[in-house]
Amino acid sequence: MRISDVRVRIVKNSDTKLKAVASVTFDDCFVVHDIKVIEGNEGYFIAMPSRKTTDGSYKDIAHPIKTETREELIKVILNAFEEEKAKPQD
Repeated sequence: MRISDVRVRIVKNSDTKLKAVASVTFDDCFVVHDIKVIEGNEGYFIAMPSRKTTDGSYKDIAHPIKTETREELIKVILNAFEEEKAKPQD
């Protein structure tokens, strides 16, 4: 499976740890929206789209199964995030 497009939207005036939201398209035919870029204590990381369960915990709606896929997804999203941050923001 090939990542064919990554779009990152910076969260403006974010006083929270949420810094951006990404959408990733695979093979020009399947997209996953609402992947969050979060600022943690050791740098930025991504959080897959999730929903709150009845017991108050969160469960991913979509996520990579293989480690290699997860690592590639993290790399391309954070690279796109850094590129978007470098652009002049309105």
